[in-house]
Amino acid sequence: MSSAQRNHGLAAAGSPRLAGPSAEAPAPELIDAGFAWEIADAPLLHHGLNLADLGHVLDLRERGLIPQPAAADLLRVLLEAYGTGPADFPYDSASGEVYNSRERHFVERIGDSAGWLHAGRPRREAARVALRLLLRSQTARLIEVGADFASTAAAVASDHAETFMGDQTYLQQAQPSTFGHYLLAFVPPALRDGERFSAALDQVNTSPGGAGCVNGSRLLDDRNAIADILGFDGVIAHTRDAMWQTDVFIDLLATSASMIANQAKLAEDLEIWSSQEFDFVDLAGPFTRASVLMPQKRNPYSLSIIRGASGVLIGRMSGFLAVVKSPSARSDNLIFAYGEIPRALDFTIRVSALTSGVVRTLTVNAERMWSELERGFAQATDLAEYVMVAAGVDYRTAYHVVGQAVRAASGRGLRGLDITADLLDDAAQEVCGRRFGLDPAALAEALDPRRIVATRRATGGASPGEVRSMAEEFSDHAASLRAGAVEALKGYAEAEERLVSRARELASPS
Repeated sequence: MSSAQRNHGLAAAGSPRLAGPSAEAPAPELIDAGFAWEIADAPLLHHGLNLADLGHVLDLRERGLIPQPAAADLLRVLLEAYGTGPADFPYDSASGEVYNSRERHFVERIGDSAGWLHAGRPRREAARVALRLLLRSQTARLIEVGADFASTAAAVASDHAETFMGDQTYLQQAQPSTFGHYLLAFVPPALRDGERFSAALDQVNTSPGGAGCVNGSRLLDDRNAIADILGFDGVIAHTRDAMWQTDVFIDLLATSASMIANQAKLAEDLEIWSSQEFDFVDLAGPFTRASVLMPQKRNPYSLSIIRGASGVLIGRMSGFLAVVKSPSARSDNLIFAYGEIPRALDFTIRVSALTSGVVRTLTVNAERMWSELERGFAQATDLAEYVMVAAGVDYRTAYHVVGQAVRAASGRGLRGLDITADLLDDAAQEVCGRRFGLDPAALAEALDPRRIVATRRATGGASPGEVRSMAEEFSDHAASLRAGAVEALKGYAEAEERLVSRARELASPS
């Protein structure tokens, strides 16, 4: 290090630390990498920022903190912004991030009157309010589309309560069941996600307004006023938490990932089952895409979207978790949330609607499902249970006897339905040294897949009556979730209408 460099370091170390805003223009690198990134999210926050600003001005005016002429000026320019789409609003990263870009425009329009907008509120508060206004509507929509998927799947399941198939584990026939029972399994997770979204909505629809930077503002002694103006259910109690909390956003992303992961499992199965080799189901034409090279192909493109979306949402959640691990009260926690979270939720809404469309229009090849069930050995478990009871042997012995009989039958090209009392006696002789002498009529009944399914009358079982009963119960639950979401959206719209109406009243020349 040179003497000049050492002297410069000593001078810097001994000089007073500069405070206050920089007198220099932002670096172009900061504009390109920082402000431009935030400006790209302006279309998502634009509507909420307009409402947040209108509400703040009304709150200030009611408290007598802002001169009425300045309030009227601000309300007029904010109403102009409210009526302007984000694409037509002059957001410009050269003027800073979204809030500062808006401020520059308002100052150009009304001069110093725009400065009252800062009273008692930092820019991050405006953005936090705007984000929650957007997320509460998206969360209600997520409840709606999740309920739609649940009710659609339940209705289709009820229609196929007697469409017999071999249910599978590891893509191997497991036990006789129905397509209705299979499909209905995807409904309870969807309903649980709906409940999780409902709980998250209670948290999202609370106001950070009036929190100031970290410990509130002497100007705004009642934070409930701005919450009421904007239609929030209440306020976030702790002001620092109000500004910096992230856990509710993690809940939203995690539940979105859960919702689509459930649907992606269904999509995985349907993609396999729609193949020529399985031919269990066919997707409706509008949910497929043709190959541009191979004229015979009808690709299940919609299922690829659903499956891929699950991975995308897992990535969005992981990315946000990586960001929010920083120390408390850091802006980077939420700078990246303003775009990432709303886009993830919007994607979830679109994909769930796609899944509902696929299920609603699906063609189920019942004959093919039955033929595969009929030619397999899915009744082996029930046969072992019958042998256990009829022959008076323990289940493990019955299991080995039936396993031996299945091996022998399959080796001879027979089906499960073709297993006879003699085959079982031969197997029993080999396994335990005696013959069972089972009744052929009772054995035939024990081997009938339809009769097997009919025995599944316990709660959650595959009997047609139980499937239809569950489908009705699940549909009622979905309808209740959906009704709550619709009511919430209605309430948000009414709050906005009241806010804008009051702003227009006070902005008009007297």
